[in-house]
Amino acid sequence: MNETLDPGSWQYRGLNARAPSLSTLADTLNALADEGHPVVAVTADLQYSNGLIGFARKHPERLFQFGISEQNMVSAAAGLATTGFMPFTATFASFLALLCCEQIRTDIAYSALPVRLIGHHAGISLGFYGTSHHATEDLAIMRSIADLTVVSTADGAQFAAAIRASMTWPQPIYFRIARGHDPVVYEKPAPFEFGKAIIHEEGNDLTIIACGTMVHPSVEAVKRLRSAGRRVGLIDMHTIKPLDREAIIAASRRSKCLMTVEEHNVLGGLGGAVAEVLADLGGAPRLVRHGIMDEYSLIAPPTHLYAHYELDAKGIESRALAAIANQGLS
Repeated sequence: MNETLDPGSWQYRGLNARAPSLSTLADTLNALADEGHPVVAVTADLQYSNGLIGFARKHPERLFQFGISEQNMVSAAAGLATTGFMPFTATFASFLALLCCEQIRTDIAYSALPVRLIGHHAGISLGFYGTSHHATEDLAIMRSIADLTVVSTADGAQFAAAIRASMTWPQPIYFRIARGHDPVVYEKPAPFEFGKAIIHEEGNDLTIIACGTMVHPSVEAVKRLRSAGRRVGLIDMHTIKPLDREAIIAASRRSKCLMTVEEHNVLGGLGGAVAEVLADLGGAPRLVRHGIMDEYSLIAPPTHLYAHYELDAKGIESRALAAIANQGLS
């Protein structure tokens, strides 16, 4: 898809490129470049949708524009990394993870190059653009690639912290972010450490393990559940790989049931990763995987889709209550 718009406007087909997470990308890269880090940005004709136009205006020599040739873009990013640069390569998550899977695996991960892949507008956040533009398989694909770190941040502040932390991280990274309209979960500066989950609450009845866009509605759902006397915990599992196994094991010993929440197919993503840890333990508590149930996502405004799939606060609360009831705890 080609991107055309008035250069004086930040509005593109209803998407606001100045929204928190996406402006964060340009703002953080500008700061890192000013500090002397060898960062460059690479995109496929989406510099307005991902906010990299803000980086291009300040550091025009550091933005590489490839048009709608995403596979070439990823291979070129690998080439840039061999010359001492740290490329941040950004396009829609559906294109990056699916279309460019071979280039990510062979040119970047197999070659152990410090490329940072930014899959934006992930999950079902592109709404009316259609199922072909929804990314509900990307976590499963990316976490199956050896030596590739996979991160799904909750908001702009956490994304900025993750970008900064990546300056000293040895592996290539796939960052999964949403549209950039993310509600605030963390104040700046946000806590972030690769492979170290953030414990919001501890609970004996149920622990919700969420990632990315699902952290904020999970926070709201847990507030309601706890105010009603339910002993429900919440973990922000921002790093899908390497996974914080210790946090999962601790929650499994504390809670009678675990529930993963993700804007992704329930197969292979966060739910699959947690299930693998619990299977290794043997005799672990029941796990409920909440997300998109192995189907192609529908076409509608994102808000309608979140309600339909019960991925809003109300839906997550309802699923949590059902999980608690199934344990005989209601």
